[in-house]
Amino acid sequence: MTGISDERIAAIEARRNELQAQMAAGDLPPDRFVALSKEYAELGPVAEVAGEVRRLRAELDVLAGMVSDDDPAIREMAAEEVDVIKARLPQAERALALKLLPRDAADERAAMLEIRAGTGGDEAALFAGDLFRMYTRYAEERGWRVEMISASPADIGGYKEVVASVSGSGVFARLKFESGVHRVQRVPATESGGRIHTSAATVAVLPEAEEVDVQIDDKDLRIDVYRSSGPGGQSVNTTDSAVRITHLPTGLVVIQQDEKSQHKNKAKALKVLRTRLYEAERERLAAERSGTRKAMVGSGDRSERIRTYNFPQGRVTDHRINLTLHRLPEILEGQLDELIGALIAEDEAARLANLDG
Repeated sequence: MTGISDERIAAIEARRNELQAQMAAGDLPPDRFVALSKEYAELGPVAEVAGEVRRLRAELDVLAGMVSDDDPAIREMAAEEVDVIKARLPQAERALALKLLPRDAADERAAMLEIRAGTGGDEAALFAGDLFRMYTRYAEERGWRVEMISASPADIGGYKEVVASVSGSGVFARLKFESGVHRVQRVPATESGGRIHTSAATVAVLPEAEEVDVQIDDKDLRIDVYRSSGPGGQSVNTTDSAVRITHLPTGLVVIQQDEKSQHKNKAKALKVLRTRLYEAERERLAAERSGTRKAMVGSGDRSERIRTYNFPQGRVTDHRINLTLHRLPEILEGQLDELIGALIAEDEAARLANLDG
C-alpha cells in the first residue's frame, strides 16, 4: 500500500488546528460556525489517526539512530521497539488510508428499501416476506425506524412487492450492499413430495432524497386520483384516495394507495418519486458505480444471484465475496452484521487497491 506522505499528514493536522482557532474566535456568523463545526467533526477522526501515524514514524526515526548505539543494552531495547512499531505502523497507515477514501455522500442518508418477488411464484412471495422481516429485525437491532410505504401482499402470505423507508444513523452505508437478487433453496410448505425448490426475490436499496436534492416542478407532474381497490377488485375505500403520479419528463410513474388519506398517499408517492429521480441522477453522474439500480435489481431471475439462503444445509452464501455462514436462522432473525461487515471490508480493500494501482 502506498504510504501517505508526511506533508499530507501535516496538512490534515494544520487544517484541524486552523478550524479550532476559527471557531474559538467567537465572532463568526451562525451559518459559518455550523459549517466549520461540521468540517471539524468530520476531520477530527482523520486527524487523530494521522497524528498516530506521525508519532509512530517519528519514533521509528529516533530508534533508527539507537539501534547502532555503542551500548548493547540500548541497541537491544531499540531493536525490540523497532519490531513493535513496524508491526503497528502499517495498521495505522491502513486505517488512515481508509479514513481518506472518498466517501459516498449518500452514506448517512435514510434508505428506500424495495423487495419484489421474482422467480418462484408463491414461494418467492413468501421469501420476499422473510427478507422484509429480516431487514426489519436488523433495523430494530440498530435502533432504526422502518416506515411502510406500500405493500402488495400475496394471497398465500408474504409480498409480491413491498417498499419501506428506513431511517437512522448510517442506514444507506450499511444496507447498500444488500441490493441484488437473493435466492432461496428450501422445501415449500405447499410441496407434499419434499422436493427442494429454488425461488428468488430482488432487493433494491436507494438513498432517500430530500426536497432540496430534487426540484420537481408541478407542471412536470400529472396527478390522477381514483378509488383504492383490494384483491379481486373489491373496493377498500369509499373515497378517491389512491394517487398515481406521472413525472412527464422521465415517464416515471408512482402509485400509492395504502393510506386512506389522499394527502398522505400523495406525500408518500412524491417521496418515492424524489428518491427514484435522485438515484437516476446518481447513476448518470457515476454510471460505473457497482450499485446502480439496473445492476442492483436485474431481471429477478434465480440465476442472477448475489446471495443464496439454503435451508436444508442451514447456510447463507454471499457469492460476491465467497463467504458462507452456517447461521441461516440467526441471519433471518436480522443478525446481519457479520455479512454486512465483510461486504464493507471487501469494498474498502478494493478501493484501497485501486488507489495503489
